[in-house]
Parts: sequence; structure tokens; C-alpha cells
Amino acid sequence: MDIIAIVGRPNVGKSTLYNRLIGEKQSIVDDQSGVTRDRQYGQSHWNGKEFAVVDTGGFVRNSEDVFEAAIRDQVEIAIDEAKVIIFMVDVSTGVTDLDQQIARMLRKTNKPVFLAVNKVDNQTRQLEAAEFWSMGFTETHNLSSVTGSGTGDLLDAVVEHITNFVEEESTIPQIAIVGQPNAGKSSFINALLGEERNIVTEIAGTTRDSINSYYNKFGHEFNLIDTAGIRKKAKVYENLEFYSVMRAIRAIEKSDVVVLLIDAADGVESQDLAIFRIAQKRNKGIVIAVNKWDLVLDKETNTTRDVEIKTRERFAPFTDLPIIFMSVLEKQRIMKTVEAAMKTYENRTRRIPTSKLNDVMQAAMARYAPPNHRGREISIKYVVQLPIAYPAFAFYCNHPQHMKDSYKHYLENQLRENFDFTGVPISIFFRKK
Repeated sequence: MDIIAIVGRPNVGKSTLYNRLIGEKQSIVDDQSGVTRDRQYGQSHWNGKEFAVVDTGGFVRNSEDVFEAAIRDQVEIAIDEAKVIIFMVDVSTGVTDLDQQIARMLRKTNKPVFLAVNKVDNQTRQLEAAEFWSMGFTETHNLSSVTGSGTGDLLDAVVEHITNFVEEESTIPQIAIVGQPNAGKSSFINALLGEERNIVTEIAGTTRDSINSYYNKFGHEFNLIDTAGIRKKAKVYENLEFYSVMRAIRAIEKSDVVVLLIDAADGVESQDLAIFRIAQKRNKGIVIAVNKWDLVLDKETNTTRDVEIKTRERFAPFTDLPIIFMSVLEKQRIMKTVEAAMKTYENRTRRIPTSKLNDVMQAAMARYAPPNHRGREISIKYVVQLPIAYPAFAFYCNHPQHMKDSYKHYLENQLRENFDFTGVPISIFFRKK
């Protein structure tokens, strides 16, 4: 899936545009400069094309000064990683020195760059916006990200450069190894393939491009997608978090099952959760592999169990997950991780005969019927599994719009209890009978 990156100095309205593009209030938006603290990426679609959107503002630390170096890093990573760049400026401040610096960087790239002049919401500002043509970008659009005016025209132009993402049909499982820099992804791949496929160093993030490796050993056959390769020496970014998430998005898109590697010493961090949620949103199978378990000292009888409970809590509400404690260095339980990934693939592709599905689910619905809505009885007639790549079920009923989330969770739990969908997100739809 192609990535659109929104770049620009703080407080020009990047987060507001980002929220508008992905259709949800995900960024924290505030008038104080540089408040976008979270890593910001989401899926969007326009004119029938799907793409990922990244708000680079979320990757700038430290709001005490204008943190120009950090912003230049963001722009550099965006130039490397994104298919299209939206460069945002603010008409109310005019062209600033930092805008000029960013513009100079962007003019050197051959990627499509769209200059978005924000806060153009009246006639006077329309005239003031003319100053930005001096920056030399032929694709210059006036908009107001708060009211949304102009964003449609901007998107029409942007998606001309987006290639439509088509999930390739594959006969063997595609397994992506993702996780934070230095969680041990390259070492894990090398241990599996029995060769130094990737250069492994102590420096976090020495790996660069997505590499596919064919694996066929011990009765398992699959493609390994590793976000690995060698970083250009001149581009050892300080800001690896943003960089590695961009990589993970790409790998997740190509995969059937995602193995999320977590460093046992660090535990589940916010970036792990971000990667996890992307995989979950994209309906991929997920295996959690806690690596470097050999380095955890003072293991008591219950340590593994305690850590497993804590780890599940971090991923809630989706807790039906395989969690493997392993050590790549000591070659412990590596094959357990592979087996868990293969089992998860099997669960993701599981098809349940309609008659069996209805027998089980009708009994579950008889035990606990859907709650009435304002005195109206809600009844589900039957359920079918949809013919798509991951487990999705349509429940046909008389009032689909009044079905409560709590009942949806009940149905999902019943599906999980009766059929093995461990490691796989389930989609449930209510349709009019």
C-alpha cells in the first residue's frame, strides 16, 4: 500500500488534515505548537484507491524550541519512504525560514510534492496565499483543514499518483517478522534460514529494505517477509521509531500472518501496540514472540505465566493470541514460533460449513438472545461465513441497525469458543433479512 506523508513545521494544521483524511479524531489537536505526541498513521481511501497516511508531526520530540533538526529528519524519511508528500504551510504566518528550508529539501526529490496552504478561509487570505507560489511547487492547493474546504481537490490530485493496492494471491503463507529496532528480527531470520542473510549489528535499525526469503524445512513451507536490508550509511536516522513503523506497515500489507517480536527486557511498548493495531485493523493473523527471554533474570516458577497475563492485558481487548517466549541467541523455542505462525495461518483460512455454523450459533443465541431495542424484539435468522481471505461472518436479522456492541462481542466469543480462531481478528456484520 502506498504511503502519503504530511510534512511541515509545527502548528500549521497537519494533524487536523490527517484526521480529516483518515476520518477519525485520532491526533491530539491543540493550539500549542508540537502537541502531536503519538505516532500517527492510518488507512484512508479516496476515489476507490486505498493508501496509508502518515502525520510526521507526531514523530517530533521536545517542544521547547522549533526543533528544526528533528523536522528535517522527518522530511528526509518521508522523502525516502512515501509515494506522495503533502507539504503543509500556514497562510496566517506567511513563508517562514523553516518553510524555505523544507522546500529546498523537497525540491531535490523526484517524488510528487503537493504544497497545501492551510487556513485559507476568507477572501483576504485567498490573496495572501498567492505569496506561496514563490516556493516553486506547481501543485499548490489552498485549503482549510478545519472546515475541509479544498481537501477534496487536493486528494483528487494526490491519488492520481497512488497505485491501487491488490492483495496478491499466494499459494503459500506469507509471514512478516515485525517489531521495534533491535528486537532481534534479523537474528531470528538468520536462525531460521541457517545463514547470515542480513547484516546484524549492535546498532538499532541497521536493516533497511523488505526482503522475502523462501523457507522450506521441517515440513513447513512459507515466505518470510523481513523488514531488513542495509541502511544507507549517510541516512542513519535518529528517529528510528517512525522509520521502523513505516517499514512495518509495508511488511504487514504483504503478509497473511504477522510475527510481532518484543524485547523481553522492554516489555510491550506503545510502538509495539501501534504495529499490533495496524495488523489487527488489516485482519492479519498475529503471533506475539517475546524474544531474549534467556536474558530475563530471577525467573521464578510463575514468571512466564505472570508476564504472559500482563502481555495479554496490554493487547486487550484482542487477547485470543499465541504468545511464545523464546531466545534467538540460545536457539530456544524458535520452531515453536514457526509452528504458532503456521497454526495461525490455518486458523485465518478456516472455512466452517454453513450448517455446522448455524447449529452452533443458533444454540448460542437461544441461550442468550439479542437484547430488545425499545420494546422491539430483535431476531437473527441465520449466519454465513463470507468468502474472503480472513474470518468474517454475516448475521441476517430483522433490525441490524439496533444490534448492540455487547451482543456482537458475545457472538465473537461464541465463535472463538467453538471454532479455533486463535491469533486471528474476526469481523462480524449484521445484515437485513
